[in-house]
Amino acid sequence: MCTSIVEIVEADGSSKNGGRWFALSHAVVAYDHPQHALLEDAIMIDFVNHAQGPSARTAVELTLESAKALQGALAKAIAAAELEEGERSGRLELVA
Repeated sequence: MCTSIVEIVEADGSSKNGGRWFALSHAVVAYDHPQHALLEDAIMIDFVNHAQGPSARTAVELTLESAKALQGALAKAIAAAELEEGERSGRLELVA
């Protein structure tokens, strides 16, 4: 049974597929039957550029537990990056 759980967000960055990099336009996050991982259901993340066609795609299939761990790691890295950006911004204001 398909879950119909899909979230799509705009994404600004780059991804690599095979030997080439491509610009991203979107990230698609779904919970459903994976294409490759030997799991009943998985969190699937596709990084895509729709304008470049199907070859501009990088896919990840994760267990729910792995996806939760990734979510936690992303939250920590984002918080640290925001702190770093704030400190860097403060240092720039002091120099100016």
